[in-house]
Amino acid sequence: MKTNFSYLLVVVLFIIGGQFASAQDSDWKAPKSADAFKNPFKGNTKATAEGKRIYEQMCVLCHGIKGKGNGEAGLTLDKKPANFLAFKVKNESDGVIFWKLTNGKPPMASYEELLTEDQRWQLVNYIRALEK
Repeated sequence: MKTNFSYLLVVVLFIIGGQFASAQDSDWKAPKSADAFKNPFKGNTKATAEGKRIYEQMCVLCHGIKGKGNGEAGLTLDKKPANFLAFKVKNESDGVIFWKLTNGKPPMASYEELLTEDQRWQLVNYIRALEK
């Protein structure tokens, strides 16, 4: 279980990182191999519910409650966080979204060490649920 300190650290990294680089540059592309990653929780409502819990703890500050990229901390960044409802994100495969969550690109943090692989897939499920 992650501590509140870990969550605070992530938020601080987002804000500081926003001063130096862009997470939402149009050139932020995952390698083609990311499309081959298969979501082991696709269609799993329990996993989606867990993804929502994680999202509310770790993502909402930048990406906003509905995933539009308009969270309070995100508004302070030079380049705004991804709008998960945007056509570009909707057209990305689950594997690409998972890859981006795993690797990050400042100001978007890498979640490879903060979240387990299962938790990152659960987040993918919840991001997909935001589209509905």
